[in-house]
Amino acid sequence: MALIEVRDLVKEFRRPAARRGGWRDIARLFRPEYTIHRAVNHLTFSIEEGELVGFLGPNGAGKSTTIKMLTGILMPTSGHLSVAGLHPARQRRLHARQIGVLFGQKTQLWWDIPTIESLRALKAIYGVPDEIWRRNLDLFRELLALHEFEHVPVRQLSLGQRMRADLAAALLHDPKILFLDEPTIGVDVLAKERLRTFIREINRDRKVTVLLTTHDMGDIEKLCSRVMIIDRGTLLYDGPTEALKQTFGGLRTLVIDVEGEGLQPPREIFSPEVRETFGIASVEWNGSRVTLSFDPRKTAVSDLIAAAAERLPVRDLLVEDVAIEEVVRSIYLHSEQIRATDSGGAAARQGAGRETG
Repeated sequence: MALIEVRDLVKEFRRPAARRGGWRDIARLFRPEYTIHRAVNHLTFSIEEGELVGFLGPNGAGKSTTIKMLTGILMPTSGHLSVAGLHPARQRRLHARQIGVLFGQKTQLWWDIPTIESLRALKAIYGVPDEIWRRNLDLFRELLALHEFEHVPVRQLSLGQRMRADLAAALLHDPKILFLDEPTIGVDVLAKERLRTFIREINRDRKVTVLLTTHDMGDIEKLCSRVMIIDRGTLLYDGPTEALKQTFGGLRTLVIDVEGEGLQPPREIFSPEVRETFGIASVEWNGSRVTLSFDPRKTAVSDLIAAAAERLPVRDLLVEDVAIEEVVRSIYLHSEQIRATDSGGAAARQGAGRETG
């Protein structure tokens, strides 16, 4: 059985219906009207122990709602949910002892006292033994540089320092599972790299299972071997990060620095037949640099490099992968096109039915 099991999960929220004016508003005082918003729509996935999974989606996709159900903050409307054998909302106290949570825009630390005192308070709340407390504090001081600000009140910490302190608080009691919701939002480059290194090491060395939601694609590329993409509460993709790029990534780029200046235009060097054979979509020439965009599904990179070396005096070259931002954007656009087609077809069918009737 997987560590996290989610099957056919649904979460709906009731919202007051829009005001219409007149007697309808008076009637609603006695009989309120609501609309139903489905934030999570029959979501199914599983996560094995020790995985580090990226959870992506646009604003309003249902990511945070899913995380809140997994952590026990929200009760699902329907479906099956199990985290390490427990139902998060029904067994909240037991569940809280086996998970760590970091919400990037909130803190679990006490605002007016030094950071170390907040951690001591959490030590008492969770009943962390002294041996584990000392071991974890040494780790936090080494990897998160906690010693630099542990005696500073939380209100005086920079955003990067507060994120590091919150990450220490989330892992103080040795949880099996770590839920990270936008942990690097607004953090500077150096602090972001330190956070990523720490997350990678506790996942690798302590086998802590991590579910990471983020809008920073650098987090996904540097940390996650698996990605789940959600939109409007529905799972669009679940699989390896590299497979995501290969399936949806489209073109890659080969940048070639050539010897000398004034060579003949690259379109003459790469004939239409060669471009077709090697899947070359475009060729750009800029001084002593040639940039080829190609379809990696049509040719191996080594074959394309060999073909370029036969035709150009290559001095240096670089193969650039597709940015994962572009991959995710293409998936969203594809999803929108499918929805537009489906809704257009449904409207046409309804119109045809009215005309027939």
